[in-house]
Amino acid sequence: MHNKFLIALVFSLCLVSCNNNLVYSEYEAIESGKWEMDKSVYFEFSEMDSVQDYNMFINIRNDNTFQFSNLFLITELEYPNGKTFKDTLEYKMAEPSGAWLGKGLGSIKENKLWFQENIVFPDSGVYKLNIAHAMRKNGDVNGIYALEGITDVGLEIEKSTQ
Repeated sequence: MHNKFLIALVFSLCLVSCNNNLVYSEYEAIESGKWEMDKSVYFEFSEMDSVQDYNMFINIRNDNTFQFSNLFLITELEYPNGKTFKDTLEYKMAEPSGAWLGKGLGSIKENKLWFQENIVFPDSGVYKLNIAHAMRKNGDVNGIYALEGITDVGLEIEKSTQ
């Protein structure tokens, strides 16, 4: 009796946690937890409905060795027709108190960061997204070559509900 209840509970939680709007999700592990400035994380996706609006998210997993309260990223989204949109983004990663934002237990936190809202993919073919970090210490001209504490970078695309 107890086992049946436990199985039903686990199954119910799985159904509740499913996201029916999710159309793409992929992660890239950062080797040794040091994200090198010249090593972009690269994602490819295709077969997007040309009349559907989507929301795109960049997912970042960090551990306690990440030394900053924010994260600067450079993104480059290339459409199948060759058009490219490049942007520099800043995300808050910690509270002023030093408490990490995001979800997770223990030393790893995951942040689901807005990238594009209500975006349409009008062309058929392969879309490519490159993500690189653009971190530097205050007052330094040169960026940080090996950014410590980022363990994984991910991309999620969901159907917009608006």
